[in-house]
Amino acid sequence: MTASARKLAANRANARASTGPRTAAGKTRAARNARLHGLSVPVWKDAILSAEVKRLAREIAGPGASKRRRDLAVEIAEAQIEIVRARRARYHALARALANPDYLPPRRLNKRVADLARTVDLMCQGKRIPEDLKRRIFERLDGPDKLADFLIDRDQNLSFDRYERRARSRRKFAIRNFDASR
Repeated sequence: MTASARKLAANRANARASTGPRTAAGKTRAARNARLHGLSVPVWKDAILSAEVKRLAREIAGPGASKRRRDLAVEIAEAQIEIVRARRARYHALARALANPDYLPPRRLNKRVADLARTVDLMCQGKRIPEDLKRRIFERLDGPDKLADFLIDRDQNLSFDRYERRARSRRKFAIRNFDASR
């Protein structure tokens, strides 16, 4: 097998392994992911946000602007509102996590499940459960530790980052087009 044939076979194997969810439950869960925080919904579907876009666009374009400049200003305003939405969604997720006394990010939750499994194994064997294991199972995150864990939790923050990064890029190009239209 040549190097390129091996590479082609590996690519095909990787493609088969990464085709997304296969079960009906997995597909349903994946379909709901984008609606979790509402950032996938266009601003024009929300009456309040669309009014805010129009107001901001009028302010950006200035009085007596041409139709072209107003349209370009709308693109800037849409992107800016998207940035604000992503930041607001991140803030609300953070506020919910900090207000929830039982909040555990997935990383800690997985460790807790492993600790619980180890505890059950020890109990079944009739062995004593170490104090540090008991403490880890029942510990509650608080204050700076809780905040740090939320911020470290990649999965929670990546979706917000992705939406904000995309909106910042759209805004940058919209501003360039707006400036070039002078």
